[in-house]
Amino acid sequence: MSSPAPARPRPVHQAADLLAAYLPGSFYYSSARGSLLADGVYSPVHAAPGRRAHAAAEVLDAALVAGVTEPVVAGAIGFRPDAPSSLVVPAVVRRAGPPGAGRPVAPLGGGSWSVSPRPAPEVYTTAVERALDEIRDGDLRKIVLARCLDVTGGDPIAVPRLLARLVHADPAAHAFAVDVSAPGDPAPRTLIGASPELLVSRRGRIVTANPLAGSRPRVADDAENARRISELLASEKDLAEHAHVAAQVAGVLGRFCVDLDVPAEPEVIGTPTMWHLSTRISGRLADAGDAGSSALALAEALHPTPAVCGVPTGLARDTIAALEPEDRGYYAGLVGWTDQDGDGEWVVTIRCAEVRDRTVRLFAGAGVVAGSDPAAELAETGAKFGTMLRALGLEGVA
Repeated sequence: MSSPAPARPRPVHQAADLLAAYLPGSFYYSSARGSLLADGVYSPVHAAPGRRAHAAAEVLDAALVAGVTEPVVAGAIGFRPDAPSSLVVPAVVRRAGPPGAGRPVAPLGGGSWSVSPRPAPEVYTTAVERALDEIRDGDLRKIVLARCLDVTGGDPIAVPRLLARLVHADPAAHAFAVDVSAPGDPAPRTLIGASPELLVSRRGRIVTANPLAGSRPRVADDAENARRISELLASEKDLAEHAHVAAQVAGVLGRFCVDLDVPAEPEVIGTPTMWHLSTRISGRLADAGDAGSSALALAEALHPTPAVCGVPTGLARDTIAALEPEDRGYYAGLVGWTDQDGDGEWVVTIRCAEVRDRTVRLFAGAGVVAGSDPAAELAETGAKFGTMLRALGLEGVA
């Protein structure tokens, strides 16, 4: 009687090695949960919005049958329902632990830089004023308005170095780099960023979300930071804005979960550039056995949250389309991965940019509610550009 074949040991990788191995075109994702680097394409995942999780499950099943080792579906989905998706099942996936603090990464080159705001600051504040009129006169209660910065260097942007600088600056962030090139693009496009906002994570039957809304810029002075944190926790405007987001996320997860834990009050979490009101929501899935409750399915159900869109969702999204001159594309969408068991992690694509050749298009938005000040919202977007600008070595240009 023959003995069973011994199990092949799973390769052991180091987080720093995966980051060093990243090349444009790869999929990279890291967080406190671990690091993932994927290369090649076994199959794209094509499906209409709301059906992507079921299509992903079918492709993952086919990949297992074909012998792909521990397949995942990975990629990004854009903001609007008709926005593009870059979801694929990669041919090769390597995993490691979470990134740690590494050695400083050399600044990017690029020679002289030019910076073009889109739209102009005064156009953005006018859009905020129009949004406030809509809130005062109609059914809109909150809207998130975004703007862009186009930063162009003299040389092509070194995407691997930019990613390494983002990870080094904040190893606890959800860092990502994903190819989002589309047919007809004159050069490859990479969506890259370091998001502080966990849309949803699933491990077995345990589900976690961490919505953020309500912000203050972080500064170098500890006493001033303490004052800003206290101000944020006492701000009626910011607390109301945050409550919209937390309530919507809890309402959606409540359709899937039992034993849902929603803290009564938010706390404040920090990134290297910002302070945010944060509510960490967790629950246990009522049914974890089908594609309809996978991490990707939960992410689709949650998207878009009021943190990047508004309340009510449909009206806010239509108003965004009317007031924002630039298409968001993948900004304020979602990026992440799901495995064959339905586990995975998806984050909101904020603190991000699209890189194409010599140009980096940065995105940032601010939540507008009754009582918002247009100049303050403009300043908030400027502060949120800081994550990417610091990685580019261009602090202070926004």
